[in-house]
Amino acid sequence: MSVAYVIAFRVRDGQRDRFLDLLNGVLDAMRVETTFVSVTLHEDPSDPRHFLLHEVWQDHRDVLEVQLARPYRAAWHATLPELLDAPRDIGMWTPVRTDRRA
Repeated sequence: MSVAYVIAFRVRDGQRDRFLDLLNGVLDAMRVETTFVSVTLHEDPSDPRHFLLHEVWQDHRDVLEVQLARPYRAAWHATLPELLDAPRDIGMWTPVRTDRRA
């Protein structure tokens, strides 16, 4: 069963470009993983330092045991304390329905 992660970030002043550079590198690398389904990065239109990431993966256990330990995530995870005003807000959800325009 697939799992969705909804992660909110509040980026420190002056760190937006660095945050996006590091995150885009992770997103580019993870999209070739076999258990990856989709990812969408959202920006709050009223606050350019507030982001919401929506990731869907095929297997929660694989995310915990394999994906989070991928080398391409190391710099991202190590740098988060410097980039963020507060810890990430991470929610885990089970997708019930997905609709896409045909």
